[in-house]
Amino acid sequence: MNAVNPRRWQALIVLAAAQFMVIMDTSIIGVALPDMQRDLGFSQGNLQWVFNAYVIAFGGLLLLGGRLSDLFGARKVFTTGWIILIAGSIVAAAAGNAWIEILGRGVQGIGGALIAPASMTLLMMLFGHNPRELGRAMALYGAAAPAGGTAGVFLGGLITEYLSWPWVFIVYVPIGLATLAAVPALLPAVQGRRGSVDVLGAISVTAGIALAVYAIVRAPEQGWSSPSTLVELAGAIALLALFLVIQRMVREPLMPLGIWKTPGLAGANLAMALLGGAWIPMWYFLNLYLQQVLGYGAFPSGAALLPMTVAIMIFMIGITARLLGRFGAKPLIVLGLLVLAAGVAGLSLVRPDGAFATDVLPASLIAAVGMSLAYIPAMMSAMSGARPEESGLASGIVNTTYQVGSALGLAAMTAIATSQGASELGDLPRLTDGFQGAFIGAAAVAALGAVLTLLLMRTPKPAAQAGAAAETESLGV
Repeated sequence: MNAVNPRRWQALIVLAAAQFMVIMDTSIIGVALPDMQRDLGFSQGNLQWVFNAYVIAFGGLLLLGGRLSDLFGARKVFTTGWIILIAGSIVAAAAGNAWIEILGRGVQGIGGALIAPASMTLLMMLFGHNPRELGRAMALYGAAAPAGGTAGVFLGGLITEYLSWPWVFIVYVPIGLATLAAVPALLPAVQGRRGSVDVLGAISVTAGIALAVYAIVRAPEQGWSSPSTLVELAGAIALLALFLVIQRMVREPLMPLGIWKTPGLAGANLAMALLGGAWIPMWYFLNLYLQQVLGYGAFPSGAALLPMTVAIMIFMIGITARLLGRFGAKPLIVLGLLVLAAGVAGLSLVRPDGAFATDVLPASLIAAVGMSLAYIPAMMSAMSGARPEESGLASGIVNTTYQVGSALGLAAMTAIATSQGASELGDLPRLTDGFQGAFIGAAAVAALGAVLTLLLMRTPKPAAQAGAAAETESLGV
């Protein structure tokens, strides 16, 4: 057994800060999008790539990041991830056109995909000797995620309003350099082990996801039945099928297919994909509605989203775990998705001359409650049936599924919004019609998720369910 690290709690601050920053990177750009669109020449339909470039790289490479941590040592991968994230942030901040901005965001996503799994490995090494300490450490680490989401919304608005949008990326540079400076003294060196890297698997799955999103984004302009759209969708399916073939053939795959026999894993991942496919489009188009229709500036827009993000923190940390212990995962996932669907459907009633207090606040709070009820139970259900040696893989898969569902959902809702008039920035009624269409589509995705979870998700055995609930309680989330 390794000696207890006397500086483990200081090290936890570094790891929690990394989790905070990785999650913040998905939310901090939200209120800056209209300014970036104006300065960099994004079309309304292509603006989503500022978000999706990060999400595709992050979600598509998470499993590879975990594998690299095993092979080369978690501290080395953690350090490399921060170097890449800093480089991507500099590129994104200095971008003079849309394509360079997308490149920078993709590089940031690659860095995040290395940081996230390496952080978890290091945390387990530092606190795995004592279950009680591990629970406390995981509670603090887990709370960093919703805190990062909340801070990103607020800081993004503050920075964009009083500085300029490049600063939402520049802020990562000094924080990253400070983190790198703290690594040698605080984080333990981790020996890697022998093995191979499934490079072809990583390339095929990431390229397949990216091509599917690209095809959906272009479909309203090209036509859903056009040869180019059909070829792109066929190519995406072929790449994802190739990924599955590779996983069956290689000795050390990124995702051993046998793990899908784990009870509850498939149903929970389906729920997570549809949860991301509903939640992220809602959040994205709500940002645009506040600024492009109601005329909010960046800071007021960020402040307007704070009640929703604070509600998520309160419910996830204080309420969901208790409900999970009492009712189990499946009822909460179904209820959460239905509540989310109701909240997003409420947002579909937004008006060109609407007001925050009546058109946005009530429905957004309902949606936040739904997200809070579904997310943790789905995550725990995906992991509770896995063997201890597969828990890291199960966690990586469910996180990847959520990111992929987010990217595909946003692409699909953008296609709907564009077809309904969301590209006509000067025409508020048409613009609002487009946003309404996206909200209706996102609500339908959430409702579909509730129905499929009810019909298809296997209920864990009572012992496993109780174990999952106890684990959730110990994490404090």
